[in-house]
Amino acid sequence: MQIVVLLLTCLIEPVASQSILPYINQLVSELDITGGDSRKVGYYAGLIESLFFVTQALTVLQWSRVSDHVGRKPVLLLGTFGLCLSMLCFGLSRTFWGLVLSRCVTGALNGNIGVMKSMMAELTDVTNRAQGFAFLPMIWSIGVVLGPIIGGSLSRPQDHFPRLFSGSFWESYPYFLPCLVAAVFATFTFMMILLLLNEANITWGDIIQATTCCYGGINKGYSGRPGSPELDGPVPLKSLFVPKVLLPIACYGSLAILEISMFALQPLFYSTPIENGGLGFTPVMIGFWMSGLGVANGIIQAFFFAPIFSRLGPKTLFRMGYAAFVVIFGLFPIIHMIAWRHGIIWSVWVLLSCQLFLSVLQSMSFSCVLMYITASAPNQKSLGAVNGLSQTTASTVRAFGPALATSMFAYSVEHNLLGGYAVYLVMVVMAFVTARFGAMLPVEPGK
Repeated sequence: MQIVVLLLTCLIEPVASQSILPYINQLVSELDITGGDSRKVGYYAGLIESLFFVTQALTVLQWSRVSDHVGRKPVLLLGTFGLCLSMLCFGLSRTFWGLVLSRCVTGALNGNIGVMKSMMAELTDVTNRAQGFAFLPMIWSIGVVLGPIIGGSLSRPQDHFPRLFSGSFWESYPYFLPCLVAAVFATFTFMMILLLLNEANITWGDIIQATTCCYGGINKGYSGRPGSPELDGPVPLKSLFVPKVLLPIACYGSLAILEISMFALQPLFYSTPIENGGLGFTPVMIGFWMSGLGVANGIIQAFFFAPIFSRLGPKTLFRMGYAAFVVIFGLFPIIHMIAWRHGIIWSVWVLLSCQLFLSVLQSMSFSCVLMYITASAPNQKSLGAVNGLSQTTASTVRAFGPALATSMFAYSVEHNLLGGYAVYLVMVVMAFVTARFGAMLPVEPGK
């Protein structure tokens, strides 16, 4: 039950964040932020998406360290409350600055993601650690399914369900309903945490033993003596700035910026008219197509990640998933060229499906790198700090990733750089350059 509640907490994060993607570009256009220039929508949409990660990057390490001292549960409760509040504010915002403020509140109060990883390490052992960490991206994928469906199908309910939502309120706030559904889900999760989640009652020795059995040993360089300071309390933050800790964090940060750029480009590419570099999909179509990624990811992670992980090992699987980014970004211009010349024909859907499959492969890299990060922690009381440091890194790059990617998309199209495809070349080069971090990882975590 403890892991179920923890996974439910993990689920609300992507539901809330992904639910805005099908309609964020349309919302920016309707608020007349761009002055009627549809080519500039990408600039503002990317900025709004990035603000969550800017404020999260500034606070997540502090929340994770607080959880090392006061426990994981209070921090999870506060983060869930902040998520609920900010989604309601987002749905009621009718100005650009209202949207900005609501996203900032979400990020500032949300330390959940780092704390959840720490608690998952505390709740699992040698028999289920690989499966436990595989559950995190699997549940995230379910949220990626639900989020776009909620955002795409429930936005502008006065158009889709006129008998139920015909009042003036829904005309004034056409995107409040998906935000309300996400807020209700967050409220339910808050109650589950409050009533059912308990602090993990284990020792760091248990985690060391489980990780040693899984990976062949960790934390060489720490004494491991029962009752020693290394095992009894948090270590100074500066002692975490060593290659053994920083290398997996660098891999995690590289993964994060490439993935968030991909997720920012996908709805923009789908929604932009074909003549401006996209496919011209409707919000409903975008929502259901992006949810297909979550369905495929959830199924494959649940049933195939553990055997693939056992066969290939964490380093090989990580590098294979990382290499998938090169093909994913390379397919965007090919898909658009076909759509530009022939319309949305069967070959477009085939290539979009290939992108979807490769996205599932790259998501397996996250499960692998989380094990490396967990194995690098000096002791249990520093597990939150290590995960907080990794999440700070990920949130920092995710802060400018969406704005950078969507702005490059808009700039490439507006100035016809490389036929409007310059953004994809930049992302492919970035994937090649940062792949060096993965090559430097040890074969087994913690070595």
